[in-house]
This record gives sequence, structure tokens and C-alpha cells, in this order.
Amino acid sequence: MENALLIGLSRQSAMMRQMATIANNLANMNTTAYKSQSMLFDEYVMPVASEASPDKTLSFVQDYGQVRNLADGEMQTTGNPLDVAIAGEGMFKVQTPQGPQYTRNGHLQLDNSGQLITSNGYPVMTAAGTTLSFTNDEGQITIASDGTVTTDKGQRGKIALVSFANLQELKATGDNLYSTTQAEVPVDKPRLVQGSIEGSNVKSIIEMTNMIDVMRSYESASKLVDAADNMRRQAISQIGGTA
Repeated sequence: MENALLIGLSRQSAMMRQMATIANNLANMNTTAYKSQSMLFDEYVMPVASEASPDKTLSFVQDYGQVRNLADGEMQTTGNPLDVAIAGEGMFKVQTPQGPQYTRNGHLQLDNSGQLITSNGYPVMTAAGTTLSFTNDEGQITIASDGTVTTDKGQRGKIALVSFANLQELKATGDNLYSTTQAEVPVDKPRLVQGSIEGSNVKSIIEMTNMIDVMRSYESASKLVDAADNMRRQAISQIGGTA
């Protein structure tokens, strides 16, 4: 009976964490270039503690990580020349107080000094490892599909677009940024779209369906826990009455 309680509770704990993941996805439905996440589950077979135990195997539910959906979000045309969407592979490299980090959020702007920054205020890095700054007399800023930036004064640099060997190992640090210890891999054929941004790839219908499934699974585990608890109470009551 105790085993049934523990197995049911392990399932409930895993469902609670999965529900938190779904809620986070729904909260970021309108976050530029957000990538949805889902839980990874596994069966954990508890070794038999004693030869006298009637249980051959005890199977618990174990959530051991999350997987990120790397599919592109919907392309949204804005007409803003400083909005740049990544079509396909790659991430922008930005400079933060914690060092270089990475994002697909191409909602860019100029700060008071004319430096090209993200919406969170982080300078965008070029392939040469520098930042980009513009003056008032440079006119229209044009960003080609390969990341080359030009103005009326000519070519100004090329926005860095990088990838990594294992994108699932990227660590989310907040503000739609990621960090990693992996080596950067330049994108061979970058495809940037000026005047557009990449939307979130969260599908609300799918997430709501997942939420309903999690609620049903949680209720099922709750019934198992209640049944095991009632059996334990009855056993204690009968043993006490016999004594």
C-alpha cells in the first residue's frame, strides 16, 4: 500500500512540473521567437529492497529534463527596417554584462548613441566581433539576407549568425536569451528577413489539449493515492479492532 502511495505521488509530482511547463509556454505565446518546451519522462524501476518483498518491481515516474521545440515561429511582417527575422538556422550573438549570449529575437533598435541593440538593450555583435553604430547622416539602414548591413555611407559590417552542435543544451537565462559553453558554429547560408520578426512557435490549441491531458492524468493518480490511503486506514482499523 505504501508503494502504491509513493508511485501515485511520483506521478503527481511529475504532472505538476509538466503543468508548470505548459503554463510557461502559454504565457509566452506572444514573446518574439520564443521556443516552446515539453517535459521528458522515464520509468524508474526501484530495486527490490528485500527478498521478502512481494513486489517484483516498483515503477516510478521520473521527469529528467525538458526538450525545446526548435521549429520556426510564424513570420510576422512589421515594415520596421530594424526588425530582422531569422528564417531557419541560426541565432544572433549579443554582448551582455555576463558575456556573449544568444537570441533569435530580432526586434532591434538604436540607442541614444546610435548603437544597434536588442529590445532589452544588449549590443548586437558582428561576424568580426564588433558592435554596430550609426550616425544621423547615414540614411536608411539596409540588412541583406546574409546579414550584411549597409547605409548611404556604404557597407558597415555583417551581423553574426551562429549555431551550435547541440541546441538542446542551450541554457535559458531570461529576456529570451541563451548561454552555452559550446563552440560557436557560423551559419553557412544565413537567411535574414528585414522588416519582419519571428513569432512564438507556441500552438495554443496543442498546449490547451496537453493541459487537459495533464489534468486527467493528475486526477487518475490522485484516485490511486486515495484508494491506497483508504486501504491503509482500513487495515489499521481492522488490526486495531482485532487487538
